[in-house]
Amino acid sequence: MPAEQPTILATSGGLRSGSRTFVEFNSLIHFALDLSGVDGRTPRLCHVGTAGGDQRAMNANMAEAGRVAGVDVSVLNLFTMPPTDDLEDYVLSHDVVWVGGGSVANLLAVWEVHGLGAVFRKAWEAGVVLSGVSAGSICWHTGGATDSFGPDLRIVTNGLGFLPYGNGVHYDSEEQRRPKIHAAVAAGVLPKTYCTDDGAGLLYRGTELVEAVAERPGSGAYVVVREDSSGTAQEEKLDTRLL
Repeated sequence: MPAEQPTILATSGGLRSGSRTFVEFNSLIHFALDLSGVDGRTPRLCHVGTAGGDQRAMNANMAEAGRVAGVDVSVLNLFTMPPTDDLEDYVLSHDVVWVGGGSVANLLAVWEVHGLGAVFRKAWEAGVVLSGVSAGSICWHTGGATDSFGPDLRIVTNGLGFLPYGNGVHYDSEEQRRPKIHAAVAAGVLPKTYCTDDGAGLLYRGTELVEAVAERPGSGAYVVVREDSSGTAQEEKLDTRLL
């Protein structure tokens, strides 16, 4: 059973250290699975590790975390080649797409080569929950701040744009993030921008933000908008529900 309407959960979290495994699914991934509406069978999650270069070790970690959680995890590797000629059928056979972190600039370039933007749009419209962390959060928006090019953050604006907003991740843990987002919004480089601290996520139904959630106490979410009269960026903290 797909999600009731197009659903995206964009996060700065989702995983934690495991007790007997390297990582375990944290509350944000479990929430994404809940949003898919699966009942009476094992949920199917597609892990997309393009931003990290399709690291086999991370694929194995995600599969192991899935076994612990009772989730069927498969991986969509694009290096050195995709697993199938029919990527649309492959993606739509899952309940949740989870996109891992890394280089959002490289992710977007590789996805464009393989036509994955159109595939993910079809999946989103069909009720497959699109989710992810960091690069896997920014990608669904128009763009955001990234360290894809080096330690000094740059703004990318060629996101898939399913969500007509900018996106800021790791807002509380990396000191460049907040000022870079504020400057981009003030300059009109990014539109209204939603941001997450580590451990927080943004739930969108269609293109509307419906709530901010967190998997750990104190993690917040924010919206940054441009005040036209002063040409400055204004930030507001959002109510955030602890999962």
